Amino acid sequence: MNVIKKRIKIAVAASAALLMLVYLYKTLMTSPTVLIAANSVEEQRHWPPTEHAEQRKLQNAYEAQTALLHQQRQEMFRTKEQLAQLEEQVRSLQASTPRKYPKVKYLNYKNRKRILITGGAGFVGSHLVDYLMIQGHEVIVVDNFFTGRKRNVAHWLGHENFELIHHDIVNPLFIEIDEIYHLASPASPPHYMYNPVKTIKTNTMGTINVLGLAKRVMAKVLIASTSEVYGDPTVHPQPETYWGHVNPIGPRACYDEGKRVSETLSYAYAKQEKVQVRVARIFNTYGPRMHMNDGRVVSNFILQALRNETITVYGNGKQTRSFQYVSDLVDGMIALMASNYTQPVNLGNPVEQTIEEFAHIIKQLVGGVSEVKKIKAMEDDPQRRKPDITRAKRILNWEPNVPLETGLLKTISYFRNELARSDRFQENSRKYFESPDMERQLT
Repeated sequence: MNVIKKRIKIAVAASAALLMLVYLYKTLMTSPTVLIAANSVEEQRHWPPTEHAEQRKLQNAYEAQTALLHQQRQEMFRTKEQLAQLEEQVRSLQASTPRKYPKVKYLNYKNRKRILITGGAGFVGSHLVDYLMIQGHEVIVVDNFFTGRKRNVAHWLGHENFELIHHDIVNPLFIEIDEIYHLASPASPPHYMYNPVKTIKTNTMGTINVLGLAKRVMAKVLIASTSEVYGDPTVHPQPETYWGHVNPIGPRACYDEGKRVSETLSYAYAKQEKVQVRVARIFNTYGPRMHMNDGRVVSNFILQALRNETITVYGNGKQTRSFQYVSDLVDGMIALMASNYTQPVNLGNPVEQTIEEFAHIIKQLVGGVSEVKKIKAMEDDPQRRKPDITRAKRILNWEPNVPLETGLLKTISYFRNELARSDRFQENSRKYFESPDMERQLT
């Protein structure tokens, strides 16, 4: 009985397969392609000999071209496979080849510190990273890359003493460290005015998180404050004892008042929770790795001069600023962190210059045909800004050492290279989008 059932099943399967083959045959024979081919063959029988020969030549040429295209496609696929293999080999070689890092000191575990730098991928933070790494410490950078750039610290990626964490300090952070440099905050007017609420959060909630972390692990913390806490000062030069003259609802208030609250929080934690705090009031700083379009005086003037554009001075140009080179600032922060002094300390250059004078200095150093032009003044633009660094000299034995011209030449060289890099990128992008292959893709 079972044998009969099996034979019936086999017969049914065979019948189904035969029906399927018949159906496929009929479908193929009635398809437009087959009919056209059949008709063409039938027509060829009635062609005169000359026409038949010409059609045969065309057919042969078409078949040869098709074969060539097929061969080229096969070669292209093989080339792509070889390129993929080469790329994989290059990646493996890069991973296995030790990278060359700047030479660092060796410190034993007693002297080596784990140091956290919030905003460490930014302009000032990245220079501080370089100094601490070369000194032999372990450095952990925390940055949300709002204004910071990974390229600023890329030369340390992979080093055993370096760690980069993509994190917004507005959210709590749990990590074991010995010292904290809290530099996280937009610092140029276009950046902190772009998102004033975020700026306030970074300088309040971010500072609370940093101080809370310092409390938990008993770490020393340096708060990067600013000369903006003095606002548009009525006292000149500005000592640390001056309380400031700030508009609490002006366009700069998100940054000015945010930093003032940051200082208040620091001393509240110091008094109530016994956190070791240091407060650096940083004045105008310049140097390589500045954002080209951050809206600051130095970057604006250098870019305009390099592009032979008009150098624009806001207002009458008589307002004053004092500029320190970034390496001087880093030395000052290191000295302040190492000290036992807990009150705010001004870190800036006491050499004062008007904005108009500074524009002409930049023009002279860069060269070119740029003209200096005065335009409408900005709201709440401080008219005078000059630090009194008596406290820094007395307590830290610190003062700026880099001459203005020396620092500006280094900064101009950096900006010139950045512009050339940007121009190359734009030119390559233009060539790519204007290429025939890209045009065919877009059409």
